[in-house]
Amino acid sequence: MPFIRTLAASAALTLATVAPLHAADTAAPGVGSGRPITLIVPFAAGGGVDGMGRLLAERLRAELPQGVVVENKPGASGMLGAQTVVRSVPDGTTLLLGSAGETAINPLVFKGKMQYQPERDLAPIALVARVPNVLVASPKLPVATVQELVAYGRANPDRLTYATSGVGNPQHLNGELLQSLAGIKMVHVPYKGASAQLVDVAAGSVDLTFVSLAGALPFIKSGKVKPLAVTSAKRASFAPDIPAVAEYAPLKDYALENWFGIFVPAATPVPVRQQLAAAIDRCLRDEKLVASLRELGGEVQPMSPDAFRDFIQAQTAVFAKVVADGHITAEN
Repeated sequence: MPFIRTLAASAALTLATVAPLHAADTAAPGVGSGRPITLIVPFAAGGGVDGMGRLLAERLRAELPQGVVVENKPGASGMLGAQTVVRSVPDGTTLLLGSAGETAINPLVFKGKMQYQPERDLAPIALVARVPNVLVASPKLPVATVQELVAYGRANPDRLTYATSGVGNPQHLNGELLQSLAGIKMVHVPYKGASAQLVDVAAGSVDLTFVSLAGALPFIKSGKVKPLAVTSAKRASFAPDIPAVAEYAPLKDYALENWFGIFVPAATPVPVRQQLAAAIDRCLRDEKLVASLRELGGEVQPMSPDAFRDFIQAQTAVFAKVVADGHITAEN
């Protein structure tokens, strides 16, 4: 299969620091605090999200004459990093690489634990990439297609198990949506990371998992797991040989992806937001960066801040239905 190459060196990218971006306490960007830009990545260093943030930050240096530093703040399902940005000075010097989790799904599943409200406290700047998951199966599971999986699930209720990185994340919602549309019942097995999920699926301890293609690729290429489908509405450009779940006609409405975008505190002045949005848009139209993000499993789709806000609202409605139908909560 002509799958993508892994981007092993992505996490090793270093970001040079040049002249700082100043806080926009006047209408003109570039006048104010004298602090460098910090891009908060709410996940651990060395993973695909971290690599995505470092790639964008590296390219951003060519657009804005500021120092750019990537800071990892993992914890609390991404909420620790998001909260750091919400509480930062709203001058355009602290950015969040936010995912669907901490900006759209978490308010639905952590209702009593949220210390910020994304719609109120964060301003969307740019969608960086949509990241479909890939559904992979154990070699021991006697299915090779989504159609066969559905038939097996109907014949064996409560027998199928699927692993995810935790309650309420996009992987979990992928599984819940599949159950709902297919009319099957699976057992959710939450893990703390994708590597352990894939190891156990390869060993047959768990039947299925939904993970990023970049994470699954080594297991797919070695034949340790079987790729069944991607979770986007259509096939991913970087994995055209893997069908979409929706290609199986009874599941034609299946589509649920993770995504990542740039956010700033809501009080950040409009001129600064516009400056950042324009710079990031130029970055995302660079063919080299687009190719690198595809290697990490991301489909680049530039859009304006207003379009990104509308996108988030539409996606939140999709997530809300899945959460409600599955009675998903992370508060217990």
